[in-house]
Amino acid sequence: MVKTDLGEIWKAETRAAAETATDSFAEKYGAKYDKAVTCLTKCRKVLLAFYDFPGEHRKHLRAGNPIESVFATVRHRTVRSKAALSRKTAKLMVFKLAQAAAKTWRSLKGAPSCHLSSKASHSLMVSP
Repeated sequence: MVKTDLGEIWKAETRAAAETATDSFAEKYGAKYDKAVTCLTKCRKVLLAFYDFPGEHRKHLRAGNPIESVFATVRHRTVRSKAALSRKTAKLMVFKLAQAAAKTWRSLKGAPSCHLSSKASHSLMVSP
């Protein structure tokens, strides 16, 4: 099944296993889906760049939902804001919304925690 075979590529534990799965996929489906296989093999280096990161971070890199969740929160609030925002206040509002959303995020496995005080984070926003 195509979906299962594609899953073996991005679910592989190592780059070597992903390379092998990519080669296997290309052999198996090259005749039927030639354009897709050409794209997959042509862009292999970029598609497998995922494996350049430490193994404990890959679980978090696979999911795009956390990123989309932040943008959804910001979009929801900024669309409903009727006031004309200056560039400075818009940046501050987006930052504060992302900061509030971050309180509910799980931390990355294997990453040290890093928290800025609200005074430090505000000075980062105000600086030119």
